[in-house]
Amino acid sequence: MKVTPTAIPEVLIVEPKVYGDARGFFYESFNARQFAEATGQQVVFVQDDHVRSARDVLRGLHYQVGLPQAKLVRTIVGSVFAVVLDLRAQSPFFGRWVSMTLSAENCRQLWVPAGFAYGSLVTSEFAESLVKSSDYWTPQSERTILWNDPALAIEWPLRGAAMVSARDNQGTALAAAEVFR
Repeated sequence: MKVTPTAIPEVLIVEPKVYGDARGFFYESFNARQFAEATGQQVVFVQDDHVRSARDVLRGLHYQVGLPQAKLVRTIVGSVFAVVLDLRAQSPFFGRWVSMTLSAENCRQLWVPAGFAYGSLVTSEFAESLVKSSDYWTPQSERTILWNDPALAIEWPLRGAAMVSARDNQGTALAAAEVFR
């Protein structure tokens, strides 16, 4: 497993060792011992989610307060543009975001620590992503940062109009958001 810090050092790109030949490929998508050794993170995942979306579906930027979730995200079909936003008020990176492509082809995984918001945009015809979470989803704890907040200036690679849920379209601007202190 190869682990690469992003411009926000706590957000990590995790690349498993992929074994492939004419028959296809194999890789171990998660191993707690190797993950802890490579990242320094002792994590117990309590919930796995499987998300399927069409091109230009934009989800996020989601996070939970009270019961914050760390996440390990990977895309197993198609590709997504993934965004992670630092919401830790005391962080030198507060309000900054990083992005990367997660795809079935590159087999990359994204470590999103607690204290960050996550969003994604499908850039292929459709995509399926798997999300491992360190705490349970609780609707009363969930918050959404407005995906197109001008203060963030996220450069979403849209081909057309974004397909966004009503809830995500009514997200909160970063300046008014509940953040991690």
